[in-house]
Amino acid sequence: QVQLVESGGGLVQAGGSLRLSCAASERTFSYTMGWFRQAPGKEREFVAAISWSGDSTYYADSVKGRFTIARVSAKNAVFLQMNSVKPEDTAVYYCAVMRSVTAGTGDYWGQGTQVTVYS
Repeated sequence: QVQLVESGGGLVQAGGSLRLSCAASERTFSYTMGWFRQAPGKEREFVAAISWSGDSTYYADSVKGRFTIARVSAKNAVFLQMNSVKPEDTAVYYCAVMRSVTAGTGDYWGQGTQVTVYS
């Protein structure tokens, strides 16, 4: 079973940037990887996904143009670059192994990292 560990969360002012990282316990070069988030009182929602080759990416409309997902398969790592953040981006962010970029959910999850955006 793949184990995922997120890092990079924290407190950031609206309009600022933050970079989240996800480290996997084993080689993930053949997996589609994604990021999800869950805000207080809300259900977990999809944020972004990247195919195993890195050639295909998919974003939620709410983050399109502001967030970028990338991967370094040789390092079993996936990243989420968050730019122009907004208070509504505040949530716990989770890294996940997915079946496809449009799967909508994950098969394996990390423990999450908190992102708080203040205005």
